[in-house]
Amino acid sequence: MVKVLFVCLGNICRSPLAEAVFKHHCSLLKKEHDFLAESCGTANYHIGDPPDPRTIRNAQKNGVSIQHVGRQLSIHDLKVFDLIMAMDQQNYENILRLDVKNTYSHKTKLMREFDPEGKGNVPDPYYGSEKDFQEVFDILNRSTRNLIDQLSATLPASPKPVK
Repeated sequence: MVKVLFVCLGNICRSPLAEAVFKHHCSLLKKEHDFLAESCGTANYHIGDPPDPRTIRNAQKNGVSIQHVGRQLSIHDLKVFDLIMAMDQQNYENILRLDVKNTYSHKTKLMREFDPEGKGNVPDPYYGSEKDFQEVFDILNRSTRNLIDQLSATLPASPKPVK
């Protein structure tokens, strides 16, 4: 099982949506047993909070179920997860700063490294409009699907049933 952690700043907009979209694609592809996904934030602003109401509405509008409680990134997360997906460069750098011995940097990637439409940051929609939340959904939808495809290619083949 591959354990993936999605990370943004406050853990109420981008990373919980990325987690939910990733789980949604895993379910559609019947790969729920191949992956574990969670999300957190580099800041402690929203520990214990649900996702932003606009994130919840956007997920529902796009047919994605979202269940989440905000939490902050810890060094334990860097040890436990196989892949840490930062939503933007600032959070990528914050993750690497937590890894003072540079032990886990090989696990840390930018989310849009998996976006077939181009690299860059997943923009923070917090101060934006519904349109901005939809743009983030579209980016995460493309990126998570591509991420699952690439990770699936590295999984060992399932054993063939014995006849």
